[in-house]
Amino acid sequence: MNTIKLLSIVVPSYNSQDYLRHCLDTLVLGGQDVEVIVVDDGSADNTAEIAREYCSLFPGIVRLEQKENGGHGSAVNRGLEVATGTYFKVVDSDDWLDISDYISVLTLLRSIGSVDLLITNYVYEYSYNGKQKVMRYSNVFPQGKVISWDSMHRFRFDQLMLMHSMFYRTELLRQCGLKLPKHTFYVDNLVAYLPLPYVKSLVYLDCSPYHYLIGRPGQSVNTQVMIKRIDQQIKVTCMMIEAYDVFNDIQCVNLRRYMLLYLSRMVAITLTHIYIAEDKGLYRKADDLWDFIRRKDEKLYAELRRSFVNSGISLARKISPRIIAHVLNLIKHIYKFS
Repeated sequence: MNTIKLLSIVVPSYNSQDYLRHCLDTLVLGGQDVEVIVVDDGSADNTAEIAREYCSLFPGIVRLEQKENGGHGSAVNRGLEVATGTYFKVVDSDDWLDISDYISVLTLLRSIGSVDLLITNYVYEYSYNGKQKVMRYSNVFPQGKVISWDSMHRFRFDQLMLMHSMFYRTELLRQCGLKLPKHTFYVDNLVAYLPLPYVKSLVYLDCSPYHYLIGRPGQSVNTQVMIKRIDQQIKVTCMMIEAYDVFNDIQCVNLRRYMLLYLSRMVAITLTHIYIAEDKGLYRKADDLWDFIRRKDEKLYAELRRSFVNSGISLARKISPRIIAHVLNLIKHIYKFS
């Protein structure tokens, strides 16, 4: 007789043979409360074979879904389609969970009843120097208390709720119609942003289960890789902007403020990588992005234009794009951004 799983963990995997074992070794420690769904996105290496091995070793815990290549978003979509757990989590195949904090999460989810969103800290793991940076939210949320957005405090400049910090109620993601685009990078931002207005109850647990590996060659958040894929960053940013009329659809002031912060950061990241490329052919893309925002919502355009970061980027562009590159490197050094 099948029991209802507490948590579904989806592991989008493409040519992941070099690191998938490490990821799965941590996820299976959740035991029978968890289903680990490895979605093989058309890999050409031994990813599927490794997943089958874990299916044999951990029956009832690990499952394998195979599909033709469609990118990270399509793998998340497949995982959401087949997930049976009450809660839903995405863990990338080169990342992993800390076992002690993972167990703390499961303990809370068992005891909490029903909540739309669980937020935890997460850890940046820098592969190039072996250092860590914990992204905490203890200044934003009370610990272990079910709240609404009304009880949320302000985020700092270096804070956003990313996919790594979020455990959603599975049915909420289905109810909000979450469907990610195929063959598109940076869709984790859509997972972290689009469901937010549907969240009515949330809880914060001050622990750090998710370890996010940074610095792997060819990783999508690498600066030069982002410049090459700037059209995909723009696409995701525009999808987020199009999703809601923030000033009219979002009645909660705290949530609206946070969503504006997220949009501002997305625009800033996009503009920064356009300008530091020092390719004047790309500059038109920045102008097109601003034109798109203005056509969508004049009020949003004005709000994003006058934000501290975006106004600074616009000023630096007029002086020298190299200033933006220096500022980006300084911010990364101070705040340990990816």
